[in-house]
Amino acid sequence: MADSMVKFMSGEYVPLEMHKVRVVQKLTLLPVEERLKSIEGAGFNTFLLQNKDVFLDMLTDSGTNAMSDQQIASMMVADDAYAGSASFTRLQEAITEVFNKKYFLPVHQGRAAEHIISQVYVRKDNVVPMNFHFTTTKAHIELAGGKVNELFTDEALKIKSSVPFKGNLDIAKLKNLIAKIGKEKIPYIRMEAGTNLIGGQPFSVQNMRDVRKVAQEYGIPIVLDVSLIGENIYFVKLREEEFKNKSVKEIMYALCDLADIIYFSSRKVSCTRGGGIAVNSYDHYLAMRDMVPLFEGFLTYGGMSVREIEAMAVGLRETLDLDVISHSPQFIKFLVDRLDGKGVPVVTPAGGLGCHLDAKGFLPHVSQLEYPAGALASALFIISGIRGMERGTISMDRDAQGNDVPSELELLRLALPRRVFTLSQIKFVEDRVTWLYQNRQIIGGLKFVEEPKVLRFFVGRLAPTTDWTKKLVAKFKQDFGDNL
Repeated sequence: MADSMVKFMSGEYVPLEMHKVRVVQKLTLLPVEERLKSIEGAGFNTFLLQNKDVFLDMLTDSGTNAMSDQQIASMMVADDAYAGSASFTRLQEAITEVFNKKYFLPVHQGRAAEHIISQVYVRKDNVVPMNFHFTTTKAHIELAGGKVNELFTDEALKIKSSVPFKGNLDIAKLKNLIAKIGKEKIPYIRMEAGTNLIGGQPFSVQNMRDVRKVAQEYGIPIVLDVSLIGENIYFVKLREEEFKNKSVKEIMYALCDLADIIYFSSRKVSCTRGGGIAVNSYDHYLAMRDMVPLFEGFLTYGGMSVREIEAMAVGLRETLDLDVISHSPQFIKFLVDRLDGKGVPVVTPAGGLGCHLDAKGFLPHVSQLEYPAGALASALFIISGIRGMERGTISMDRDAQGNDVPSELELLRLALPRRVFTLSQIKFVEDRVTWLYQNRQIIGGLKFVEEPKVLRFFVGRLAPTTDWTKKLVAKFKQDFGDNL
């Protein structure tokens, strides 16, 4: 396969950007004391930081990927018709070309698709098996009265691993679940490409085939989240022998043809805002169709502007370009390998979406009930201006008794959106994370001072359990002086 990882004379492999920068956005790197004030004002929740105070925004790749010149140009030919828009027709054609699905329902973003699918198919006491949950997916299934059952393999939660497909669903566990509760209680099996919460880890085409075989045996539909399908395809091409000489489009069809329903956040898969649900079955289409006008908008815009629709159509086709889908994974691998080589605990092998720091390994002295991943996110922002996302116990909700539910993994995700960062910025991340690891004993825990009942990680506010933030600033100034 073509690869933009180039060997330098030093022997080091470096990812080359297969694009040039034509539009820039000014960044600001505040002094460390001002960064401390910013995170205090945000309640030690990186979601609540003001972007003007952030140097490198690695919170997410959702809606932050850089659009191409062709996407921006396409927005100028948008058809503003409320119904029957030619822009929607062009998007429908792109859906069929890219995903090989005939019917399409537009929505304003991925979680709207999750809401519709859950409301239509999930009933009280239903169980949805999946390779791993995502926060909003789980919330929507539970809102509809169901539960999720994660059937990940034993390798999935290992921080350091050489297994290429840690996102695989365990087939034996799936068969056991069906035997235990009966197929009637399972509305569908959900697969997530590039499992977000365990480090952007992919699943193989063969695993999807095995899931499909079981699903067909029991007459259970498969729902596939293709928001990170591009990165998953890149890893299939790189790591699955059968597909090394296959095109991106061939691998895309191999995966999507095995699913009855696919849905996506366009903020990820095509670098624009919006989302959608696609199917080949007219029965599935009809089952969900009426929910779109009710919650999203008419069937030819679904809560999106026609400019977004035009850019989405172009962006989806660009997902079939190997240079596009390989960019983030190669930059992520570069950062993961450099940090791993210095002993910093990171999830391996490098996945898609971002570099994931293991907060348990980073801060073994901080209890999960004091939210080490959240504390690590705050500490990293203080000493660097880098905004990452907590993917640990804060991202879980409390149980029925009001107790914290410790997450299987405590991760700080440093997302690398497509075509956004330069290599010098990635090296800055490496340098500051390494310094923080060398001074990790200073970092303490957090506690909630304002806590929503659902999806608390979005708007909850926390505070340090000790005065560790001031000690961290003092140590940083001792080592770096006034050099930010």
